[in-house]
Amino acid sequence: MKKPVVAVIGRPNVGKSTLFNKITGRRISIVDDTPGVTRDRIYAEAEWLGRPFMLIDTGGIEKNTADPFLSKMTDQAEIAVATADVIIMLCDVTVGVTADDIAVADMLKKSKKPVVLCVNKVDSVGEPPAELYEFYSLGLGDPYPVSSLHGHGTGDLLDAVFENLPKAEGEDEVKDEYITVAVIGKPNAGKSSLVNYVLKEDRMIVSEVAGTTRDAVDNLIDTPWGKFDLIDTAGIRRQSKIEENIEKYSIIRAYAAVDRADVAVLLIDATEGATEQDTKIAGYAHNAGKAVVIAVNKWDIVEDKDSYTMNKHLADVKRVFSFMDYASIVFISAKTGRRVDKLFEAAAAADAENKRRIPTGVLNDFLADAVERTEPPSDKGRRLKIYYMTQTGVRPPSFSFFVNKKELFHFSYQRYMENRLREVFGFKGTPVTFNIRSRGEKPDVEV
Repeated sequence: MKKPVVAVIGRPNVGKSTLFNKITGRRISIVDDTPGVTRDRIYAEAEWLGRPFMLIDTGGIEKNTADPFLSKMTDQAEIAVATADVIIMLCDVTVGVTADDIAVADMLKKSKKPVVLCVNKVDSVGEPPAELYEFYSLGLGDPYPVSSLHGHGTGDLLDAVFENLPKAEGEDEVKDEYITVAVIGKPNAGKSSLVNYVLKEDRMIVSEVAGTTRDAVDNLIDTPWGKFDLIDTAGIRRQSKIEENIEKYSIIRAYAAVDRADVAVLLIDATEGATEQDTKIAGYAHNAGKAVVIAVNKWDIVEDKDSYTMNKHLADVKRVFSFMDYASIVFISAKTGRRVDKLFEAAAAADAENKRRIPTGVLNDFLADAVERTEPPSDKGRRLKIYYMTQTGVRPPSFSFFVNKKELFHFSYQRYMENRLREVFGFKGTPVTFNIRSRGEKPDVEV
């Protein structure tokens, strides 16, 4: 499911980073009284009323400044505004409405985005101070008093944010017949070339200059293997290589595309081979529970190929991505279209496995056989007993094991169970997750 984006915006030193840390529950942003400490947008996942969203912290906006450093921070914040679905504008009750507050409010009104006005540093509980009412002059509706330091008022603030979030997928009639596929990878791996080949038109800019694609773009297509919503995304570089403001914005969009995708297609440049950065990109999709297909692109220009070349590359890819050995691997040429049909075939199959459900009775027959084949481990004379297992979710397939003592269910035996599960039921192209519960604990969902 796509995570909506919420940006915290305001002039310097109103407490944006403190509020960000309070909402996310982690000390991610650096908090300091010096204006300009938050130099970049920092983003993390947060949740309210069961709805996850991406929260962006920003450097302060100063509309009229000759300082190139503060000017660059303002550019970053404006990019965050363009990215956001909902904006929290933060002000400081101890200072009152300033010229910069007015300039920021005017900018936000022009953005046409939902804005929740938040007035920080209201540290006392009870009746709000009279100074709060001054902020109505900004023309952004009711101001919500909070203390980001102590947490007072953040619940009401987040309730207002929640009311303005876009509807979650499934709340209205969405094109369920389409499989959403995010095409991800490093810059210049050939993502746009692949989308252009499939669409039979140059809809995406294709260039040898890395980073040409700036945003995630949806494309609806019909194939013999099903209907797909194909999303071309910006290339994802190592953090140390990210310099341009717009590129940082693009990377947020790329990860958001993975969040709302059913299948992630990771494109690898065959002329470079799989790299550490490829594993980090794939790891994001893996941790998000997405079905994954690895496409080794530019196979047409690999030099000195012989009958052993593909097997050698296949072994290298499997070695680098050993943590997700379930992923399908396809060798393609986005330029010529060779084996692109196999890519869609693999994506459709991985999507089907990602949402597959196994009846509890069948699972427990499987469990009895697996335990008979390999006896559960024991520790200090006490042996693991697995009473039963059940499937508690899909996307990815999730299973709960009910045991006498969860500490006895060692990682090695979990790995054995996963291998047997895949041997018997398949689950090719998708991660699976296990929840180990001691006797008496309830499953995550009713089954």
